Amino acid sequence: MELVKLKPGVKDYIWGGTYFKKFNKGTSLDRVSECWELSVRDNDSSIIASGKDEGKRLVDVLTKEDIGPVMDRFPYFPLLIKLIDAKENLSVQVHPSDDYALKYEQSFGKSEMWHIISADEDSGLYVGLNRNYTKEEIERALKEGTILECLNFYKVKPGDTFIINPGTIHAIGAGVRLIEIQQNSNLTYRLYDYNRVDKDGNPRELHIKKALDVIDYHQYKVVKSDNELLADNKYFTVKEVNFDKELEVNANERAFISFTFLEGEGKVNDITYSKYDTFFLPFGKKCLIKGKGKIVISTVR
Repeated sequence: MELVKLKPGVKDYIWGGTYFKKFNKGTSLDRVSECWELSVRDNDSSIIASGKDEGKRLVDVLTKEDIGPVMDRFPYFPLLIKLIDAKENLSVQVHPSDDYALKYEQSFGKSEMWHIISADEDSGLYVGLNRNYTKEEIERALKEGTILECLNFYKVKPGDTFIINPGTIHAIGAGVRLIEIQQNSNLTYRLYDYNRVDKDGNPRELHIKKALDVIDYHQYKVVKSDNELLADNKYFTVKEVNFDKELEVNANERAFISFTFLEGEGKVNDITYSKYDTFFLPFGKKCLIKGKGKIVISTVR
């Protein structure tokens, strides 16, 4: 497999906006809540948008050799990358660890990170508890509808990064656009959803009992990113890189590389790119970006 440009799967959840509709995401949906830029989940796979396999699902073309030796550590493709546009607040939620998820859900858990693309004035994120709490205190706050009072609210700007480890209560606030790099899992426990109903008028499902089992009840501490390196853990390594004229990207260590353009236009090898396009570079391959812009580069070490 060679370098490919990807077309995302698009979701129209009730809290989403229209920001990404103008960036050639190939959808007629009124809302574009999430663009699943890099996904090999069977029902939501990215589509290859360049080369000899154009039009095929990435999940159907990808091989272990394309992913790289890092597959020795994972029984599944490790990453899921999304662009998210929150017109309204997302639900307050928490993700379990691998240990809990494997025991009770026959699934892996979910670690993730958020990197801010843009944000309306005074908009932000709810991330983690603002002090140490007991399980009973959080359960009471959920019953009383005061859970937001227990959380940190961080006003955000482009370039801010937050690591969301399993057990961290979190919610994306209205007016925030971001890129989310996460463990390849869709396992979420919803604690609170502002008493919203779905398109059929039914209250959205909550998962209080399981959520209370997995919450980290300690005060949250922000993990600061270090210059270009936004995150580096066993699930993902992520960098933001500015470039002018040329940038070589080389997937020759242990795994594939995926990169998403936050700014700019030009060519990757002979494939044109523009803002918010995502590419997949198989293990052992390299490519040359020509142009000027900014990319988020994701891999697994």
